[in-house]
Amino acid sequence: MTHAIRFHKTGGPEVLVWEEVQLGKPGPGQARIRHTAVGLNFVDIYNRSGLYPGQLPSGLGGEGAGVIEEVGSGVSDFRPGDRVAYGAAPIGAYSEARLIPADRLIKLPDSIDDKTAAAMMLKGLTTQYLIRQTYRVKSGDTILLHAAAGGVGLILSQWAKHLGATVIGTVGSEEKAKLAKEHGCAHTIIYTKEDFVKRVDEITGGKKVPVVYDSVGKDTFLKSLDCLAPLGVAALFGQSSGSVEPLNLGLLAQKGSLYVTRPTLNTYAARHENLVAMAKELFDVVQSGAVKIEVRQTYPLKDAAKAHADLAARKTTGSTVFLV
Repeated sequence: MTHAIRFHKTGGPEVLVWEEVQLGKPGPGQARIRHTAVGLNFVDIYNRSGLYPGQLPSGLGGEGAGVIEEVGSGVSDFRPGDRVAYGAAPIGAYSEARLIPADRLIKLPDSIDDKTAAAMMLKGLTTQYLIRQTYRVKSGDTILLHAAAGGVGLILSQWAKHLGATVIGTVGSEEKAKLAKEHGCAHTIIYTKEDFVKRVDEITGGKKVPVVYDSVGKDTFLKSLDCLAPLGVAALFGQSSGSVEPLNLGLLAQKGSLYVTRPTLNTYAARHENLVAMAKELFDVVQSGAVKIEVRQTYPLKDAAKAHADLAARKTTGSTVFLV
């Protein structure tokens, strides 16, 4: 028997329970992985609360690292003892061990430890598709990033700066502004004190930005559109403040023939070869030192409810990892 965090009804952090689960042997195309570290992400709150509906009872979590214990038939790329990590997989990472489709796994380089991997896979792969595929950030760009002191924010700011872009980041406090600046933001806007649309206009001399990366949603989205230059891209990749209301597409015409997209990692990384290529690019920038991954909070996995409460209350910064 092994243990996992599960929930039998949707709701607040209190619905999360630590319980025994039975794991069988891996089936065709599967691997059994023993976790050493598991990542915490805002999407876990969406799943737990029912914002993203799923079948109950359910496990939780889509990011982890560990060691392969056994592989099923048809799996040739991995063997027991391999160190692996994942960030684009079916939920179930909040567990001591799990069965997982082997084509969702990535072998870890020796230079990246398990705790770092668990902090970077989902967030780092998300950053990769956002700035290398959704809108390909290039040298000389000035971009706007909401929640710049969050898990994706700290990675995206560093990577975009490495590419030669100027990053404007919105944050909720002086402490988070300092953290964002330490991780690549050239300009920070404390949205609780300043009008970020006005500040973006001032910083860019009225030119505005070609792309806004918005994981906040309801509270920021329409104002994000006002920060875009003609033909700009609004990439809505989360909704920590709530869902965006239905959009009048006429606004996109009025504000400059804008583009809006709601991308997901599962779409960009659906094919194994794409996932491998994305992970290689992520590993390269981390191993070069251009992007530094910092685990800023750790919790025992059985304390997932406390971690969820802290994340929702914006008490955390950067990456949070459960130790197994």
